[in-house]
Amino acid sequence: MIVTMRGMVPAGDSCVTVLHTMSIRNPPSRDDTSASVEDSILDAARSCILDFGLRRTTLAEVARRAGVSRPTVYRRWSDTRAVVADLMTREIAAVMPEFSAEESVHRQLVDAVVRVSTEVRDHPLFVKILRSDQELFTTYILERLGTSQRAIIDQVSGAVSAGQDQGSIRAGDSRQIATMVLLIAQSAVQSAVMVAEELPGDALTEQLRHAVGAYLAPAAADTPPTDRGDR
Repeated sequence: MIVTMRGMVPAGDSCVTVLHTMSIRNPPSRDDTSASVEDSILDAARSCILDFGLRRTTLAEVARRAGVSRPTVYRRWSDTRAVVADLMTREIAAVMPEFSAEESVHRQLVDAVVRVSTEVRDHPLFVKILRSDQELFTTYILERLGTSQRAIIDQVSGAVSAGQDQGSIRAGDSRQIATMVLLIAQSAVQSAVMVAEELPGDALTEQLRHAVGAYLAPAAADTPPTDRGDR
């Protein structure tokens, strides 16, 4: 099941950009619960998108490439868009780091945002989505948060809270701060091509580092004197 804006999603099995959709997975049957089957289906969906783009990817082709029947796929996901939504969540999770409370969370979070943004910017799946379905991508990024984005907000929010306890990240609502960090990074990823003449690769990365670092930095009045060197 996909939560969508009426009239904005093509009919049938065509995929829409999945950074900005929400999927509800069907529970697997008792005789078909292997995680390897799910990975095969997600791998097949990835292959389809890279070959055909989002609009031309179909559930039938995903099943064929995964070597399973369509009912096997339907037992897990209601349609192609739901499969791809979970694929994108998996791809994002693969590049999201862990954070340690033993080190400066501010430094770790800034490094993570820069690294993940760079990897996503160059990720073949995201590049394909941006190049082949820019109109749909733009529509959905302006309308709703998707499962991948919510997962990022959840993880960054936890890191922000840890950094606030540590004194290395400014005070404020941790979830709102995490959402703003997502917006900053997302803008840098999406607009990289547009600003390439003014901010080529390394320059964009460095400016993103400054932007996120300054945004997360605690105000001088909020930082205990003994913690000022932690960042």
